Amino acid sequence: MAEITRKELILALMSAEGHPRLAGVDLSGLNLTGLRLQGAYLDYAILTGANLTAANLVGAALRNAELAGANLTYADLQEADLTGANLRGANLTHANLNRANLSQTILTGATMPDGTKHE
Repeated sequence: MAEITRKELILALMSAEGHPRLAGVDLSGLNLTGLRLQGAYLDYAILTGANLTAANLVGAALRNAELAGANLTYADLQEADLTGANLRGANLTHANLNRANLSQTILTGATMPDGTKHE
């Protein structure tokens, strides 16, 4: 699978009308700090180890996304659909998960918004 750079991603987001479609895209390890991905389609996206600190993911579709080890500190995941996503070992400290769908989400070892580790 081809990798995408932060610059290419930002250019794609700037040209996208409405909700960016990034389903299945490999964004692993990228610094996506503060990016506006509100309403983005990220189903099956690979975000392993990505830095999503303070990213706006309100209403984003992250079904079955790979977010193991991702940094989601202060990320806004309000109303995001994380059904079946892998958040193993992810950092969700201070993340906003209000009304987020966490059905079947893997949270083993993840640091939750209140700073506790999920078992």
